[in-house]
Formats: sequence, structure tokens, C-alpha cells
Amino acid sequence: MSQAERVDRLIADELQAHFACATIGRQIIVLEQTASTNDAILQVATANSNAGLVLFAEHQTAGRGQRGNRWESAAGKGLWFSILLRPKIKINDSGQLTTWAIEAIADVIRTEFSLKPAIKLPNDVQLQGRKVAGVLVEMRAQQKKPHLAIVGIGINVNHSVEDFPPELQNRAISLAMALHRPVDRQKFAVALLQNLNRTYRAAFVSADF
Repeated sequence: MSQAERVDRLIADELQAHFACATIGRQIIVLEQTASTNDAILQVATANSNAGLVLFAEHQTAGRGQRGNRWESAAGKGLWFSILLRPKIKINDSGQLTTWAIEAIADVIRTEFSLKPAIKLPNDVQLQGRKVAGVLVEMRAQQKKPHLAIVGIGINVNHSVEDFPPELQNRAISLAMALHRPVDRQKFAVALLQNLNRTYRAAFVSADF
């Protein structure tokens, strides 16, 4: 691991310090590696886990996107995380969460970096016509309580073109590639979670525990 990679680590306590009174981010976990953050968050959550638990992984070995597609998750290069939520929506309405998440991601990219992201429905954010972020929402039916929603988010942050497999190099991009400079992942994660929290509360909190 290079010195730059050691410095640019996600620190759970430092992230969580920004969200003492928040819905999203009240509890944050950072794993060094997991197969998929959507699966891992279900493993650490309990029946009484509060909505807003966020689980990051520095590396996913089996990240996935829509329709079972593999999501390439280069170690230490992006933000790979899942959010546990309990919105009072029907399982068939899970697309509301996907739309909320991709709009929040695009908004932060626009405001933090003065870039011009485009939303590609149903679940992608693009820069310069190439994918920079994606969202995967998975819901679990719950009896006598709001359904469980896991919102998985992957964002390419500090990749160079060589970090993508050859078949994706013309279709994927990172923030660093678009900006021609590296991005502070911890600072970006805080800004992103703050926007996700604010917009989630505005759209769903009246129907959330």
C-alpha cells in the first residue's frame, strides 16, 4: 500500500462525528474488504437496527449492479457503501429510492466539483457520457413494520483509466479523471452523506421510523 493510499482512508469515527443528529449516518461502519456492502449490511444489522446505518468497504470482491451485473470496485479508489433504511413504501415503489439516491449523488458532484453530471435512468450517473456512479436498491419484506430497504451506492472517485478492466475503459470514468486531480474521499463522503440525509428526510422522513 502506498503512502497516499494509507493517508486517504475512510475513518468511521471521523465520518460519524458529522452526523450525531442525522437520520443517515448516525452509525457508520468501514470494512477493509467484503464481497458486497449490500450483503454485509444485512449481516451486521439486527431487527432493531435504526434506519440510517451506513456501511462502507474499501474494497468489494463481488460488488453488483442492476440485473446482476458485476460492479468493479478497485480497492481504495472509490466510495462503495450501503445504507439501511425503513421507509414506509411498498416494495414495488423501490424506484423512488433509486431516483432519490441518483439525484442526490448528481447534485453533490455538481456542487462540490462544478462538474456536469447526467442521470441515466434507471440507476446511473454519468460524466462525459461515461458511468461514474450507480445505485442498487434491494428491499426485504418485513411483517408488522416498514419494509427493509438497502440502498447500495458505488462511485468511481480516484481511478485512473488503467484501474478499469479493458472492456470498461471506454465506458467508465472517475471524478479524478474528469477533474485531472485526486479527490479527498473522506471529505466527499461527508458531503455526500449530508446531502443524502437532508434529501431523504425531506422526501421520506414523515413516513419513516
